[in-house]
Amino acid sequence: MYHSVDDCTDDPYNVTVTPERLQQQLRWLRSRGLRGVSVAELLAARSRGAGRGLVGLTFDDGYGDFVENAVPLLRHYECSATVFVLSGRLGGENDWDVQGPRKSLLTAQGIRAAAAAGMEIGSHGLMHVDLTGVDEAQRRAEIQRSKAQLEELTGGEVHGFCYPYGCVDPATVDAVRRAGYRYGCAISPGSLTGVHAMPRVFVGQRDAPWRLELKRRIHRVRRRAWQIGESAR
Repeated sequence: MYHSVDDCTDDPYNVTVTPERLQQQLRWLRSRGLRGVSVAELLAARSRGAGRGLVGLTFDDGYGDFVENAVPLLRHYECSATVFVLSGRLGGENDWDVQGPRKSLLTAQGIRAAAAAGMEIGSHGLMHVDLTGVDEAQRRAEIQRSKAQLEELTGGEVHGFCYPYGCVDPATVDAVRRAGYRYGCAISPGSLTGVHAMPRVFVGQRDAPWRLELKRRIHRVRRRAWQIGESAR
């Protein structure tokens, strides 16, 4: 789970990795015989029993630097990724981060460029609000309208939804499922873990190769526990 790829000198929320760090991380993946792919590609491969060696890469919030700084590196290392964008803030800024700094978000043109480069476009809602704290009408609008707007913008189907702030509850997960999304990405959804509330591993500027290896091993243990729990149910 990535966010912005840019200078991280002023980064109070720890959401930014530099292009140099991203390059190091992608090089580490490839050196381990792994390849970063979009979540849609990962799930499709797993359904065929062919997911070995694939790692889903996601970029939340749809920062404008994704096309300029992340896409060239992803393509260089023969990787793809899913970028989750806010259809209600096209060309806007990350106003939800009160402490700043202000970062530009992808424009419609930028989203089309990312899609043309082989990246998956997913929805992060309209305005980046915690969907567990809004009424049903707003939740439905954030989930359904963003999907329709992005599909009109890209001319393709939007399969994935990413919960703002990683916040999930049963009603929100059910709303994503009913809206026709094939999957949803959270952070640590606990008992709600499933294809519509998938856990992810945060990756930041501090994650040198040794930390990535540690996170990979920890995630394997956590994943086995979740799979055992799913089987028990």
